[in-house]
Parts: sequence; C-alpha cells; structure tokens
Amino acid sequence: MADIIVVEDNRELGELLSDFLEAEGYDVYLAESGEEGLEIYEAEGAKLVILDVMLPGIDGFGVCSKIRERDNTPILIVSARGAKEDKLNGLLQGADDYIEKPYDIDLLLAKVKGIFQRRYSSDEIREGNLRLNKRGRHVYLEDKEIPVTAREFDLLLYLVENKGKAIPKEELFAKIWGFDSVSEPQTLTVHIRWLREKLERNPKKPERILTVWGIGYRFE
Repeated sequence: MADIIVVEDNRELGELLSDFLEAEGYDVYLAESGEEGLEIYEAEGAKLVILDVMLPGIDGFGVCSKIRERDNTPILIVSARGAKEDKLNGLLQGADDYIEKPYDIDLLLAKVKGIFQRRYSSDEIREGNLRLNKRGRHVYLEDKEIPVTAREFDLLLYLVENKGKAIPKEELFAKIWGFDSVSEPQTLTVHIRWLREKLERNPKKPERILTVWGIGYRFE
C-alpha cells in the first residue's frame, strides 16, 4: 500500500510535491490524470490521496466521489479553484480538507503529518471484534487474547493494514520472511491456516482471511 497518491496534471508541480513528501519519509505515487489516480488506487491502495480538481478526463471531484463510494481513505484536495462553491463541493464529495493554490508547502506538510498522526499512529487497529495492539503485539478476539507467534502477528497485521486488497503470495512472503529467507514459500500457507484456526468461526469456510485463487489472500 502506498502512503500517498498525488494526483496532479502539472508534472513539474506534482514531482516537486512528491519530492517534498518523500523527503519526509512517505512512499509516494504520482498520477497525472483522474483515471490514472484511480487505477493506482485500485491496484495499490493508499493511506492518503492528495488531489487536484482541474484534471484531464474525470476531474478531482469525480475521483473523490469514486474513492468515497468504497473507502474512507483521507482525501486532501489542493486546487487553484478557491471559490466557496468549489470548496463546499469538495467537502460534500467527501474530501477531508481543501487547500487553495498557491499553498505554503510547510502548511501542506503539517496537514499531511496531522492526518497520519490522527489516523495511523494509534497503537491499536480494530476490525469488528478483532483488535491488534501494535506496541504490545497482542491480538484480541471479542476482547479475549489470542496467542500468536511473531510471524503470525506480522502476517495478520500486514493483511489488516491492506484490508480489501488481494495481496499476491510472493508479496506476503517477501514482506514477512524476506527475499533471502531460507524458509520455503509453503510456510506462508501453513501460517495462514494457523491464523484461520485461531480467528475464524469455521476455518474451512473463512470469512476474514480469504483465498484469492491464482493470486494470494485478502482480509475482509
């Protein structure tokens, strides 16, 4: 999952903003049209979308609306269109904030940092009756602690943080065990089975950790 997708049709401005964000440690994807932004979002996901309004093809309001139809990912609109009606429209389409161009880069970076701190710095992740404590590395189901190994916790956390995304087996194995691991790829399947046995009502008919045939796994 990307940290940030920047959707900006002015390549020079988009690359400059991306450089500033990457210097702050964010993983950034740059798109130059609404369609490209949505394609990247569908393929990679994102923790934040920074979105221009005046784009070729589908405009920023349309992109915002389409993302909001399926996800509550934070959206920050950055646009030269500063009329009250435009700002209201952006917020009504689901944007979390609206910044008028030209903007102060320090202000924008502060807003981005604030979004990440409010949304992602929590020590806990909750998904229904499932709770993961990242600091203590504990897993709770209906407030009852479920014992998991270090690998199981890392695997579950990665799946949960990429909720709804079909993650290839190769990606999961590389993220959790590393490309240079001496473990066999089959160990991923074994760990998935163990997690299902601990978390699913019926491990043979999983409702949380789903198999995406020919690809990998998806957390729902």
